[in-house]
Amino acid sequence: MAAGLLVVLPVPGQQASAPAPPQGQQSQQQPALQKPDQKITPAQAKELFASVDQILSFASKDSDLSIRHEVKRRMTNRDEVQHYILSKMKDDKDAQRLESSEIVLKKFGLLDRDFHLKPFIVSLLTEQIAGYYDSKSKTVNMLDWIAPDEQKPVLAHELTHALQDQHVDLEKWSDQSKQSIPKNVTEDNDHLGTDEADTAREAVAEGQAMVVFLDWGLAPKGQSLAKLPDIAAQLDDLDGDDGDSPVMKRAPLLLKESLLFPYREGLNFEQVVLKDQGAKEAFAGALDRPPGTSYEIMHPRSWERQEHPTLLTMPDIHPLIDAEYAPYDIGVMGALDVRILAQLFAGKAGAEELTPQWDGGMYYAAQSRAAKTPEEKSSTKSVALLYLSQWKSEEAAANFAAVYADNLKRKYIQVHIQPTDASEASGESVFTTEEGPVVIATAGRGVFISESFPLPLARKLELTMTGALQHSAEQQARVVMRKAPHDVPELSESLVRLLSSYGMMRVALRH
Repeated sequence: MAAGLLVVLPVPGQQASAPAPPQGQQSQQQPALQKPDQKITPAQAKELFASVDQILSFASKDSDLSIRHEVKRRMTNRDEVQHYILSKMKDDKDAQRLESSEIVLKKFGLLDRDFHLKPFIVSLLTEQIAGYYDSKSKTVNMLDWIAPDEQKPVLAHELTHALQDQHVDLEKWSDQSKQSIPKNVTEDNDHLGTDEADTAREAVAEGQAMVVFLDWGLAPKGQSLAKLPDIAAQLDDLDGDDGDSPVMKRAPLLLKESLLFPYREGLNFEQVVLKDQGAKEAFAGALDRPPGTSYEIMHPRSWERQEHPTLLTMPDIHPLIDAEYAPYDIGVMGALDVRILAQLFAGKAGAEELTPQWDGGMYYAAQSRAAKTPEEKSSTKSVALLYLSQWKSEEAAANFAAVYADNLKRKYIQVHIQPTDASEASGESVFTTEEGPVVIATAGRGVFISESFPLPLARKLELTMTGALQHSAEQQARVVMRKAPHDVPELSESLVRLLSSYGMMRVALRH
């Protein structure tokens, strides 16, 4: 893992230009004329190298994390950074997982069907990276085309990652996810119960580094983040729309939110804990007892009180589906995912209304065994999706079901509702699409959604999964309140980890 942050810094002597757009999209900008990078001088490089120990000492004092050994440092150029991005992308397991989860993201409507995720991410990272600490080589990397005064705040951020690494070993600490696809109900629930931590841990790591980054800038004025009013309202304006970052400007909402979440919500989480409990708990305490969900990051005092969100566990659906479908993906539809989905489907105001009403959710994707060719397997038509969510009231459940139904046309070309009295009486709506039936059913505070499973099978799955919500005390698939932090794989988890693992990004630093 290379711990880091996405930040917007002016690049001396060069204007940003948009890389080639993914297939199916047309660039609205003419290529900008590129000027050669203005390299920093040997004297500036010497000064920058010498400043590392001073900044490390500041970061240690600010975070109360001990310096256990010297941090290696090196200067790198633009070609080496691009090589680093491309080579890391080949080996990164989160990048590899995205190749399969991309279909699920498109099935949910979080990405357009013709969007090409991996090449866009490479373009985004190439545009945004501004420095990075590599936890494998234990080295902080500085960029030879950015002036020293502009790199020093970045160093304050990246050297905080070095201190975190010395405290917990970031390679192990930040990688809690399971990569294998579960094949039975025991593995399903083990997967749900052992993997969401990565998103929350990235937010802790980046939030802590952002605190030190800001404190470095505030120190000459005798200020610090702990002394300032809450900044949550100001962080709402951090939306990634920056005219100097054309790739970021074109990014889908999912990418923007996944990229910004660790810095924006992570910083707010850290400020709340810092002001409530002091630096020791905000830094070492959060590293030693990290939150396990995006919900806890978004609600820091729930983490302080050791309250954990509801976790829905799976019934055994394998006897129903395994003959015709192969397991493809499973995970939690967490608070961050719901907020992104609600904002995309209902706008910012709708998301602000719906997200606080969320009370647990999970998804399961299976691929038709009839899909044989690579082209068939890469199509969303080959994947069938189940999504079960619970809400704090029946009204909120009905509202979410209506919002989801209204947005089916975002994903499918042909959407037709089947009006039947029986469906209305049961709280179930059935739609036909070019990829098969869509069933949306409410059951009390629960909402069940099936996409592309044949209708008879979808209804059997509906009874199994909604029944689990209604009879939680007797059945294996039950709603449980977690009594200790567990790690649960969130839908956006791989994307959050991937984007935050390459270094400090330009978009967060500007703000």
